[in-house]
Amino acid sequence: MSIIDALLLGLVQGLTEFLPVSSSGHLAILKNLLQIKETGLLFSVLLHVGTLVAVFAAFRRDLKKLLLEGCKLVYDFWENIRVYFKNRHEQEAIRYRKLVSNNYRRLLLLLLVSTIPTALEGVFLSNLVLQAESNLLAPAIGLFITGVFLLIIDFFPAGKKIPKDVSYKTALLIGVFQGIAVFPGISRLGITLAVCLMCGFNKKFAMKYAFLAAVPSILGAAVWELIQVSGLKLSLETFGVYIVGAAVAGFVGYFSIQIMLRMLKRRKFIFFAVYCFLIGTVAAICNFVL
Repeated sequence: MSIIDALLLGLVQGLTEFLPVSSSGHLAILKNLLQIKETGLLFSVLLHVGTLVAVFAAFRRDLKKLLLEGCKLVYDFWENIRVYFKNRHEQEAIRYRKLVSNNYRRLLLLLLVSTIPTALEGVFLSNLVLQAESNLLAPAIGLFITGVFLLIIDFFPAGKKIPKDVSYKTALLIGVFQGIAVFPGISRLGITLAVCLMCGFNKKFAMKYAFLAAVPSILGAAVWELIQVSGLKLSLETFGVYIVGAAVAGFVGYFSIQIMLRMLKRRKFIFFAVYCFLIGTVAAICNFVL
């Protein structure tokens, strides 16, 4: 892969990962049209790492709070086990600590529940996804599906639910739909945001949930791909090219997040929907013409 290819793929990844237009679909279309000979897994891992850094930078306060509350949750759970045995053996009546005592703890558990079906779909559908990425028709269909969901975002009224109002069944449902975004052309952000709003989430909470749900998804994808590249030998020059692509993806991704946060306040997603329909149409035509 040339450094130009790495820059181009990194730019596309950063621009589209956090906009509801599907980064995987754009990358698949770009590789097929330009015949970019990309080595695959390791470069994909580094692109994921780059975009993950962008999420950490943009949502550092929320992620720090989730980490702290997660540690406290584990500690309280352990203390409750000790209380249980003490009450049982010493006939005490010590009160148990409340585990889900605030919205951040609830949010952490909801995100973990959503991650389960997403991870399972990613693992079991990985071979099918590789086949879908090798042509232009699959990402074209995915972009059409994304466009439909983006239209729903504009016309579906936002609710009032915050973490304490959301059930774990709802989180599971969101995870199932998020897992569908493993297919090229289907935007993880777009479909997650649409389902959150359809489930009655407060607009601000829906936005935060959709972005934070990306962390375990992107991290899991990177780890899964990293497992499959063990033993791969690369030259220092090639690795440097990969790092450049990842750095571009992270830098551009951070600004894409800022753009998306502003767009969410206006809820004018019909423009993204039209864009997905147009790109999907072009990809479908190229699939049969080229």
